[in-house]
Amino acid sequence: MSIALDAPQPTTLIDLIGRSRVRDVVAVVGFALFTALAAQISIPLGFTPVPITGQTFAVLLAGGVLGANRGALSMGLYVALGAIGLPFYADASGGWTIATGATAGYLVGFIVAAFVVGKMAEHGQDRTLSTSLPGFLAGSLIVYAFGATWLAYKLNLPLTAGAGEPSAIAYGVAPFLVGDVIKALLAGAMLPAAWILADDRQ
Repeated sequence: MSIALDAPQPTTLIDLIGRSRVRDVVAVVGFALFTALAAQISIPLGFTPVPITGQTFAVLLAGGVLGANRGALSMGLYVALGAIGLPFYADASGGWTIATGATAGYLVGFIVAAFVVGKMAEHGQDRTLSTSLPGFLAGSLIVYAFGATWLAYKLNLPLTAGAGEPSAIAYGVAPFLVGDVIKALLAGAMLPAAWILADDRQ
């Protein structure tokens, strides 16, 4: 039996690079920094404390590329570095007040979403668009669930309300649905494309 057949098969894209602790540290730190960079793509909406940002896209990629544990760790590092005061959150903000403010639920959601998307990737669901897209959409829904629940508590709003009435869903979910579907589509197309490219090079 050849060595190639005995070698462990990659389960996530990061596994295409030789396994090492240095690789994992660089990848985790790299995705934390990438998320901080994506946070600076920020469009305030005025009627809500939650801006449109590129963070969710980075979260989905972190889970899909790194897998569950490393993906969640990278998002935890991102949240922690912002919480200690580095300008890693939207609009180059940071600090404990921001980390525990109205958008804190989204930050926690990033960690959970990266873990869930990472589990999906570890089971091979990132290999085609038809299997990756549901996982990435689920990741976005997890971010919404944590974000809107905390937003309702922090702003003393109902989670849902009638049309035109203030609610956590109206302020923290509805304005972002179209953009986050686009992000999920992009991530859902990029990972299968990366696997095809990797297979072609083998």
